[in-house]
Amino acid sequence: MRTLFTIDCKDYDPNLPRLARPSVRAILLRGDTVAMVYSRRHRYYKFPGGGIEPGESQLAALLREVREESGLTVLPDSVKEYGCVLRMLLSNDRQHIFTQQNYYYLCDAEPTAGRQSLDAYEAAEGYTLRWVHPLDAIEANLAATVKPFEQSMLEREAHVLAQLLEEGYFADL
Repeated sequence: MRTLFTIDCKDYDPNLPRLARPSVRAILLRGDTVAMVYSRRHRYYKFPGGGIEPGESQLAALLREVREESGLTVLPDSVKEYGCVLRMLLSNDRQHIFTQQNYYYLCDAEPTAGRQSLDAYEAAEGYTLRWVHPLDAIEANLAATVKPFEQSMLEREAHVLAQLLEEGYFADL
């Protein structure tokens, strides 16, 4: 998979141990909109997806995470590699260098979303599925006020959206 870019906050002591948490993210496009998980609490957007569990394939994690966070059912035969983003920063516990390979996949989903299955953190964030214009999501993410750990996530998502725009992935833009 191609490397899209790296976000290295350089806010850590390089001698700290590393904590790796690979993840998968779905890019679901419909016309000039993209499926995003919206945080009602902090008013930001993220691609549906999340962490890969030990022993789980990237495809299985993608299908599971998208369904849990958005209620959408990804069509497995539609999944295509898009790119990978490496994110490195000081962990929330300030004891590790958090390193996250984020694997993005272009894919399609069933037209109707089912019920979400959110964990406690996601429910507290007020995660909900929204089909949004990419420029609106970028603007919201750049304006959101969150902790530095989450800020790098929002910057990552804004950069991926900008790259999708530049590469002509949105039909009507």
